[in-house]
Amino acid sequence: MTSRPARGDLFDPRCPTRRLLDRIGTKWTSMVVKVLAEAAPHEVRFAELRRRIPGVSQKMLSVTLHSLVRDGLAVRRVEPTVPPRVHYRLTDLGLSLEVPLAALRGWAEEHMARIDHANAISDARTDSAGSG
Repeated sequence: MTSRPARGDLFDPRCPTRRLLDRIGTKWTSMVVKVLAEAAPHEVRFAELRRRIPGVSQKMLSVTLHSLVRDGLAVRRVEPTVPPRVHYRLTDLGLSLEVPLAALRGWAEEHMARIDHANAISDARTDSAGSG
């Protein structure tokens, strides 16, 4: 009989789940996964990813993709051309990440106005407390 590995303990500072959440919880990871999920099962070239994700630097996109590939969430394929063409696609594991990330993106979009309002109230309190 094979036993399942124990679940992580998010509150244990040594738990690898924390590091994984740090990697998959970034805005860039969420956007890359969204673009790749929309293209699935097809690949997307690095340059196309960069065009479709406004504001991401080449370095940040590269770091994000490297992390996704290392974690087994995406696959990288390089065409030996000059310059090389680099393609990415999600693995089945990566596709399974799109569901919770989409839910989180949806929650953020739905509640952003309330969050902005709360921030404005907090900022006003801070401003008035500092001027008195």
